[in-house]
Amino acid sequence: MWNPAVETLPWHEQREHDEPLYRAQIARLLERSEFYRRKLTDAGFASADKVGGLAGITSLPFTEKDELRQTRSDENAIGTHLAAETSEIVRIYSTSGTTGTPSYIPLAQDDLNSWIEISCRSYGASGVIAGERIVTTYNAGPFVAGVTLDAFARLGLCHIPVGAGNTERLMAAVRLLNPSVLGCTPSYALHLAEWAEDRGIDLAASQVRRILVAGEPGGGEPAMRARIEDAWGAKVTEAMGIGDISVSLWGECECQDGMHFSGRGIVHVELIDPASGAPVPLADGAEGELVYTHLIHQAAPLLRFRSRDHVRVAMGPCPCGRTAPRVRCVGRTDDMLILRGVNLFPTAVREVVNEFSPHVSGVIAIRPLQRAVKQEPPLPVAVELAAEAQPPADLAERIARRIRDKLVATTKVELVRHGTLPRSDYKSKLVDWSHSN
Repeated sequence: MWNPAVETLPWHEQREHDEPLYRAQIARLLERSEFYRRKLTDAGFASADKVGGLAGITSLPFTEKDELRQTRSDENAIGTHLAAETSEIVRIYSTSGTTGTPSYIPLAQDDLNSWIEISCRSYGASGVIAGERIVTTYNAGPFVAGVTLDAFARLGLCHIPVGAGNTERLMAAVRLLNPSVLGCTPSYALHLAEWAEDRGIDLAASQVRRILVAGEPGGGEPAMRARIEDAWGAKVTEAMGIGDISVSLWGECECQDGMHFSGRGIVHVELIDPASGAPVPLADGAEGELVYTHLIHQAAPLLRFRSRDHVRVAMGPCPCGRTAPRVRCVGRTDDMLILRGVNLFPTAVREVVNEFSPHVSGVIAIRPLQRAVKQEPPLPVAVELAAEAQPPADLAERIARRIRDKLVATTKVELVRHGTLPRSDYKSKLVDWSHSN
């Protein structure tokens, strides 16, 4: 355990610790952040006294990513939420910019230290040991994933960064350098298993014994996890973060019963109903969207930032001794489709399809006919068969029936040959909009 004093603190005592940090952060926002000074004043909170403490945080407005984007200009490329002087910034990361101009994420030195601390708690939960070698496929350079390089060094690991897009180079590193840990997305770990099988390579004979997956939901799906573990002969644990808040905020321990919140004392976490925005208590079995507030951030602190990550919460004791809430990510609310009033997450469809292994490869493509969140049933779903599979004649009907029974959604399942659907060495895309109007 990286920081036992923090990670084993009884959860009910966390708010008492966070309260003065939150009040100081609000004062900083009102003093130094043009964006939040205006936003809070417009909402009726013109002073720190008006805002009050954490007990009243649910009365404050949310922050949306689009709001931040709209404040950027050529003169202020970061945005008006910047709350630090240029001289205080030690690192600036960017997003990929797939939907337009990249967003820039500045860090002061203390911010960078906090991110490293959170990441050490998150990745340390997996059981990695100082001196181990870890090979990763993250293109970490310009993106917030770059902090993982700092965290791996702080954990005492020997890091072998390979980057995305070069499977041959990665597998050469696995064979020649004998890393015991692999870091990648779950879909890429599965792709590597297929790649190796096609070439007669026994991955379980490698030295890899731990696989740390992050970057997309899927590592916690039982069928996908089992397939990765069987192929590699390794234990899979997952981590999750969000670039605007911290590269890694949740990390799964060796008990593999959900990701522990790793940002305590640095980030405040809430759960809300994604439709109404109403608070949802952090209780065992609760579901909702995660919302984050920086507690000690300096450069560009965020208040009640909507993550769009939809999770299921576990609050019971964990044998590892960590006391923070645990979550499984159900999916992204901005990837969600609605069929006749039913919320449908693409990852949930994939999880159901994977129940039909070994007939299926685990790769799917949802193909909506309308370019909209709301869809009319049946929703077309392409399901790729496993290599050399001889599926039952009624497999498509059985999969569609299982989706309907479990997810209350009517689909039209089309079986496609192995290798038909695209793979990714980074984040997999489960929704294919090319068939939509």
